[in-house]
Amino acid sequence: MVVYTGGDQLVVMVLTFSVVFVSLICPGENFEQSPLKRTFKSKVLARYPENVEWNPFDQDAVNMLCLPKGLSFRTQADQRDPQFHSFIITKEDGSRTYGFVHTFYEEVTSPQICSAMQTLYQMHNAEHASANPPSSSSSSSSSSMDSLASSLDEADTPTSSSSSSSSRGAGGYDASRDTLYVSKALCLITPMPFMHACRRFLSQLHRAVTAATAPPLPLESYVHNILYEVPLPALGRSLKFHGVYEPIVCQRPGPGELPLADFPLADAFSLLGVENLVQVFTCTLLEMQILLYSQDYQRLMTVAEGITTLLFPFQWQHVYVPILPASLLHFLDAPVPYLMGLQSKEGTDRSKLELPQEANLCFVDIDNHFIELPEDFPQFPNKSEFMQELSEVLLSFGIPANTGAPPRTRSSPGSTPSTPGRERKALRQLEDDGRNGNLAGEELAVLELLQGNATLERLQALTKRTGVTVARVDALRAGIKGQVTEGQGGRTAAEDEELRNAKLNVQLREVFASRFTTMFADYEAFVIQSAPDLESWLTNREQMHNFDKASFLSDQPEPYLPFLSHFIETQMFATFIDNKIMSQWEEKEPLLRVFDARIDKARLYNVRAPSLRSSCYQRCSILKESAQAIEQRLMKIDHTAIHPHLLDMKIGQGKYEQGFFPKLQADVLNTGPANNKWSHRTATAQRRKDRHRQQTEHLTLDNDLKEKYMQEARSLGKNLRQPKLSDLSPAVIAQTNWKFVEGLLKECRMKTKRMLVEKMGREAVELGHGEANITGLEENTLIASLCDLLERIWSHGLQVKQGKSALWSHLLHYQARLEKLQADSPVPHVPERRKSDCSIAMPCLRVSLIQDMRHIQSMSEIKTDVGRARAWIRLSLEKKLLSQHLKQLLSRQALTKKLYKRYAFLRCEEEKEQFLFHLLSLNAVDYFCFTSVFTTIMIPYRVVIIPIKNLSNAMTTSNPWVCVSGELGDSGIMQIPKNVLEMTFDCQNLGKLTTVQLGHDNAGLLAKWLVDCVMVRNEITGHTYRFPCGRWLGKGVDDGSLERVLIGELVPSGEEDSGRGSRTPPPQHSPSQTRRISITSLSGRGHKPTSAQIQEAIGEAVNNIIKHFHKPEKERGSLTVLLCGENSLVSALEQFFHHGFKSARLFQKTVFVWDFVEKAVAYMESADQMGDLQETADPLGMTCQSLCHYVNAINSTPRNIGKDGKFQLLVCLGARDRLLPQWLPLLAECPVILRMYEDTALLRDRTTANALIGVLETLHDFPITLEASLVKGINL
Repeated sequence: MVVYTGGDQLVVMVLTFSVVFVSLICPGENFEQSPLKRTFKSKVLARYPENVEWNPFDQDAVNMLCLPKGLSFRTQADQRDPQFHSFIITKEDGSRTYGFVHTFYEEVTSPQICSAMQTLYQMHNAEHASANPPSSSSSSSSSSMDSLASSLDEADTPTSSSSSSSSRGAGGYDASRDTLYVSKALCLITPMPFMHACRRFLSQLHRAVTAATAPPLPLESYVHNILYEVPLPALGRSLKFHGVYEPIVCQRPGPGELPLADFPLADAFSLLGVENLVQVFTCTLLEMQILLYSQDYQRLMTVAEGITTLLFPFQWQHVYVPILPASLLHFLDAPVPYLMGLQSKEGTDRSKLELPQEANLCFVDIDNHFIELPEDFPQFPNKSEFMQELSEVLLSFGIPANTGAPPRTRSSPGSTPSTPGRERKALRQLEDDGRNGNLAGEELAVLELLQGNATLERLQALTKRTGVTVARVDALRAGIKGQVTEGQGGRTAAEDEELRNAKLNVQLREVFASRFTTMFADYEAFVIQSAPDLESWLTNREQMHNFDKASFLSDQPEPYLPFLSHFIETQMFATFIDNKIMSQWEEKEPLLRVFDARIDKARLYNVRAPSLRSSCYQRCSILKESAQAIEQRLMKIDHTAIHPHLLDMKIGQGKYEQGFFPKLQADVLNTGPANNKWSHRTATAQRRKDRHRQQTEHLTLDNDLKEKYMQEARSLGKNLRQPKLSDLSPAVIAQTNWKFVEGLLKECRMKTKRMLVEKMGREAVELGHGEANITGLEENTLIASLCDLLERIWSHGLQVKQGKSALWSHLLHYQARLEKLQADSPVPHVPERRKSDCSIAMPCLRVSLIQDMRHIQSMSEIKTDVGRARAWIRLSLEKKLLSQHLKQLLSRQALTKKLYKRYAFLRCEEEKEQFLFHLLSLNAVDYFCFTSVFTTIMIPYRVVIIPIKNLSNAMTTSNPWVCVSGELGDSGIMQIPKNVLEMTFDCQNLGKLTTVQLGHDNAGLLAKWLVDCVMVRNEITGHTYRFPCGRWLGKGVDDGSLERVLIGELVPSGEEDSGRGSRTPPPQHSPSQTRRISITSLSGRGHKPTSAQIQEAIGEAVNNIIKHFHKPEKERGSLTVLLCGENSLVSALEQFFHHGFKSARLFQKTVFVWDFVEKAVAYMESADQMGDLQETADPLGMTCQSLCHYVNAINSTPRNIGKDGKFQLLVCLGARDRLLPQWLPLLAECPVILRMYEDTALLRDRTTANALIGVLETLHDFPITLEASLVKGINL
């Protein structure tokens, strides 16, 4: 029986379910089990009222969820205790309807059904005796109830093995000896989750049928009362109504309180333990796939509702099926985030459960108190302090917080241990104790032992006197005492239990809500509201940036970032921000209204500047007042509903027969009373609603259009929130899968677009997104989310699941096939890129999917298939080969057909092509997502030294060496074999390469070397760096340097094999060469920059350094390039010092800027000795000393870095130690300048020199640190 309640009523519909007592019962497909163990199709016997206009009755869905496994039969020897469970139906628009079900067993009075059951037993015994399968004729005989074929249909309740064996021992079922019982269900359907009230009403209704005496009134009176005369409590009010025997109280939170949640959170915490529940909660926030697993339907519902309740102010946006009926198991194949509950068979092992995809799955085994977490799982901020606060709240209600096994991650592949009998017994004990305050039996025993043992009592007293507290015992005592004192004051034990649960619920929820209030206190500052009206916002929703994620993250404490960067990418956060933006034009969504009010209140009490954000844990401060509000409502009832009363019924109806639930009189239950004050209030409210609707329809755009826009605007999951529980024809399943395929393609398009916009930035700037700047954290989150999407695509429509990662499994199949083919017929490999004609160049890197797989397989740091798949995706993305590799993988169509069903995404040709095209677009940007994540792996590097062509073999006698440095370290000095211009070496990941030190020991006669550039390539990622030189290394040539520090630049992919450039070099790369060759003789050749260009170059170089320090620390890149590379500070100052410099060859000897610096220092030192400087102001004397000290230290270094190298070092050290602006006036005013500079030189122009000093002083605010390769051998 189903009871439905109307818009403002507590209950919407009442139903009864059972078997149709008409024809013979015939077996379904599950012949192996004995007939009493089989399950049969159920049917709705009656529902009151027949229909509710605003809430159409979904018969199939309700039927499936009231008796998810179908009907079952029992005899007097079996356990037949009534069972309670609840369920939820989520409609496509996201609205929810709750169902509450009381299942009991009723004696079968139909002789046909009893004889049919006996016939089934005889057939079953005969089949087992002959060991022959049943003939097709027997299975196709006319049947009123088909068996619900299911792999999960054993044991409706954990029946004792003795009872089932006793009936089997007695020959199963014998109609002459045994009484047959069938399951029947009473169900209430309500718009809101009043779980306690519905549970109590249903149990009283059932009690009225089983009691020895008839109830005071006919059952119709009670059903009519709850349908039409019990309204929804008003907001912030409580309501008392009458069941059959006792009054029932329910309450609704006020408008400023957390929304109604009646499922006991204490049960969820007791079943999982605090840590496990927090971890599952985190998985839910990050929109992973969550599968709950338990024998008990109500436990599935309690945990699912508990977790989604705690999400406030956010809401789960994806598939939500807390009880997945057996016939819908194919829904676990859904390639979208979901939260589903699956019933386990008694004694089944977790390892036997084959799930389609586990890469992103959080598996929650409720009965065994343990969870399995996905890999790469960020922890909830302040997790330990958060758990501590939750534990204290639980302990204050006498509930121990330490239940639950420690969570496992996918990296420990051990299977779940099956529950032994003792563990199950302990679990039942825990459940029973749950009704008495949830103190585990073991702990009560400890307390009894302590209280009854004089010696232990004395010991405890002694510890207290010495200042030691036995906290655990005190807590147990407090729990017991609290329970004893609470159940007083004329209230029933059930009412006290309900009050206690309500207070505990609200306090636990407040702790969670308080975390979000703290974390998102300033979220409004980062909401981007750019649309002028609702219609234009809805139309352009997909193109708009609604939240400034980069700025928000930069404002957060460092420890929060791993979690927050993932969370702000979720659909639930996007919907929350959408609701915030829409609240400009519409009434605020209720959860948002409550949340914003809390933030405003927190601001009043705590005026905190957003920039002073700390990661200190802030405890919830309103626990007491939130519990008091509920206590006041439940202790002092605001409203009482009309009492049940006699109805206008025909004489003789409403007849009472003990033990049997009667067929109620439908005509009195299908319509409500006309003169009821509640219905009058309801009608008035309805008229008011209608008027409001008509007004708003004129003001805003058409509702259908708005809904259409919203459906399109919000990305995935919305149209797939709830699988259609009714028509399960192949066509419907195909249509559902088609929705998944479309959804996956749309998600791929949005993710790749987001990655491109964030990375390239220009488009983001045009959209008003501020400066284009993706943070590494954000980039990493987007890539992790792409890895997750690829795993879901590869999991969709699998024939047979193999391993935890569907993508890696496919790659292994491909590898095995290819290696087998190569073994059968070896084919010479043709490289995809041609080698350049240049005689000395970087040899081409072979492009090979298998080679990249082998690199990943050789990485001992990665232990799991999911990890390997993610590493392979990152590597392919960094190499710009992801789309190409996946296309190659899918080109083996025979393999794809073997692994995937026809409806799988990977077998939809058009969608697959579009998907690969979207991935190809990612080649437009450079990623370092492999290099930056796997920082400890060994990487092979290849170095090629390219000399200036005609003099390539000039160096024959000296011993050259090289040292390669990157952001993560350096290779150390490595000797290069003589006359060899190419070498490879293995080294721990150096990160992005920054500098190469190249030198030789000047041994022998031919010890001069003219090097064009050095090329270095990472042999795994293929990234090639070019280090331009264009200078001599040798004594007596150029500036006499035997060692040069070269600054690297990444070669764009496709140009790495060009070496020094057999093609025309790109225009932006040419100046570095000219500068390096001609800088010492700018007067002689090459282009001379004007004074304006030089000043502009200095300003640009300083600006770049300032911008570098304004980025988050982890995103800054290489400072060395900004100091010493192309267009750097050193090159700009070299141009400044070369302007007007008399560097003509006097007697064939080139003069360098360093010569001027040395002469100036020599003059200062001689002047100091003669005492000329002693009269100058003290700071100036100190400055002179510092310049002399630095120049002498550089000159005395054992390194042969040449004169230009020494000038570079002086500039770098001066910038680091904030001395450059002080040294510049000394050099400008030194008399040596008159001999070495022309009158027009910038250095001799006082105004220009002062302007330069001002620009350089802006660098004083930043801590400049120099790379080890620059300052090696200098001790300052």
